This record gives sequence, C-alpha cells and structure tokens, in this order.
Amino acid sequence: MTALILTLSPTIELTDEQFFQLCQNNRDLRLERTAEGELIIMPPTGWESGNRNSRLTQRLGNWADADGTGLAFDSSTGFKLPNGANRSPDASWVSRERLEALNPDPARFLPMAPDFAVELRSASDSLKTVQQKMQEYIVNGVRLGWLIDPQNQRVEIYRPGQEVEVLQSPTSLLGENVLPGFVLDLAHILS
Repeated sequence: MTALILTLSPTIELTDEQFFQLCQNNRDLRLERTAEGELIIMPPTGWESGNRNSRLTQRLGNWADADGTGLAFDSSTGFKLPNGANRSPDASWVSRERLEALNPDPARFLPMAPDFAVELRSASDSLKTVQQKMQEYIVNGVRLGWLIDPQNQRVEIYRPGQEVEVLQSPTSLLGENVLPGFVLDLAHILS
C-alpha cells in the first residue's frame, strides 16, 4: 500500500488552521502536507516496520530522558517547517532551549524544524520520496538526519552543507554534536 497524494491547489488552499483541524478530525490517518500544498495520506505500516519504529523511538526517548537537554518525539508529532510543509518524522528531537525560547502551544504542531529527524523506510516507501523528504528537513533547519533503509541494509546521514554519507550495514549510529553521547544500536531496526 502506497501513500496517496491529493493535489488540492488551486481549487482548495488549506490554511494552517484548516489543516490542523483536518488532522484532528481524522486522527486515524497519518497526514502530511507538502510546501506546495499537496495533501499526503500515508497508510499504516506493516507490523515489522511498526516494531522497528517502536524500538527506534524507545531508544531515542530513553537517551533524551537521561540526557535532559531536549525532548524526543514519535511519528505522530507534526512539525510546521519554515517552507510551509507539515511533516511528521518517524522519530525526532528538539532542544529544550529552542522549545523554551519559542514557548509553542503543546496542543498544536511545533512551528519549527526539529534539530534531529529520522525516517525509517518501510516496504511501501519510495526511496526517492524519502530522500527528498530528508533533503527538505535539512534545508529547513534540521541539523542531523538519518534515513534508515532496511530494504537495502544501509543508512544515509544528512547534514547541512555536506554530501549525504551512506553507510552499508552499520551496527550503530552516533548522535554527533547534535545528540552528544547518543549511540543508536541498530539491532532489530536495520536488520
């Protein structure tokens, strides 16, 4: 099952409030919106991807709790990117400093790009589409991004101003200077 993309513009131009309400009224759907206003309806993942994503989110959350410098988020968290897109990375993290400076409404989408974003490619995801999403994150302020691709047993690492680094069958990933001390064990996530 693949994502459905609805081209709304120019017939319908959803405001941020209308898109937010559409998401609230359809909580069983995973919705995203591109910078061009296209509405993306993503199907639920299979159990294998769901389990992998659960492990990823758990490991990031455990580290964030112990570290205390920011908050980790799961795939149900919406981010309003500077380019106007509404995205929900599979896992993400934002520093407390940025959150406190912005003081966003906790019941709304975060009006910012996360510091760190991860996309875990499921069997139905187009690699090209997920790579484009990762590039969009970086252009909009994400400082470190990982595209975990179990189908090809590889990870793509995205950083601002740098070429994408591709690792074949890594066993772990480092959070670098964005998530100091975070080491993601890829057991049961990549394989």
